[in-house]
Parts: sequence; C-alpha cells; structure tokens
Amino acid sequence: MSCFRSTATDAREPMTQCVFCGASSEKGFNVVFEDKDYIVFKDRSPAAEHHLLVIPRIHVATVKVLNQADIPMLRTMKEIGARIFHDLGVPPERQRMGFHIPPFNSVNHLHLHLHALPYRGILKLEFPISKGKNGKSKGFSWFVEVDQAIEILQQGKTIGVFPC
Repeated sequence: MSCFRSTATDAREPMTQCVFCGASSEKGFNVVFEDKDYIVFKDRSPAAEHHLLVIPRIHVATVKVLNQADIPMLRTMKEIGARIFHDLGVPPERQRMGFHIPPFNSVNHLHLHLHALPYRGILKLEFPISKGKNGKSKGFSWFVEVDQAIEILQQGKTIGVFPC
C-alpha cells in the first residue's frame, strides 16, 4: 500500500523509501495500537520508561509542512497518545508529547513522541522544551510539544526551530 498526503493541496506521490509508510507488526514494528488512520508502536531506542510513536498512515513529511488544516490530525494524535498513557497508567504530570523539528529528526514521516518521564540519562537533551515569550508559542528548540504545535498552527504560522 502506498502512503499519500491527505490534503488536496499537497503532492500525492507514493513514498516508497519511507520506513514508516506501511509500518506493521509484520515489518518488525512493536505495535501497541492501530486503526485505519494511525498506528502506534514502541520506539526502537527508548529515551524513557515508555517511549512510543504515533504516526498517521498517510505520509506527512514533518511538522514543518503542517498548516491549519492539519490541526484535527494533531488533535487526534494527541487523543490517541492520551489513551495510550491512560492504559499504561502514566499520570499526567509524567506525560510528554511532541515532535522533533527538522533537521533534528531521524525519519521524514510525521511522528508524535510519547514519553513517560523521567528520561533515561542524557537522552533528555534530545527533547528540550522551550516555552514561548513575547507573543511566541515556543522559544528556540528542536522539539515542539503537541499543544505548542497546535497553537502555532492556529495562529497561521509554521513550526520551526527558532521562536514561533
């Protein structure tokens, strides 16, 4: 099955080289949830006690290509993450959900990291949170929390490493 971007304004080219397109248990992914639109699997190099990835089955390259039309997708990914955390018994204060921002990502297929804190050792350096100020939703950081991403997109802005 080819993986395509869902919105009409984006190219609909098959992503034959994307490792996350077509992710499944049969392909070696440790799947914990799936439906027709999303799949959740354990990260192969966990940075925390629980480290999972929520991905859309459609190919969306990264958070940098998202726009306001993608907010419902992010909200759904967040809801799935919250259900997974609930099922794992992770209290809200130990939950972190967010995305790496290119060029600081390892796979060019949108994936929401679910972390049950605390991080393991120095791995927390891979996921810095920078709160925004002076009207910005986020400061300088290569990681954006899902709520920050939604807020940035609601303002009609794009997500990047620099404050936005």
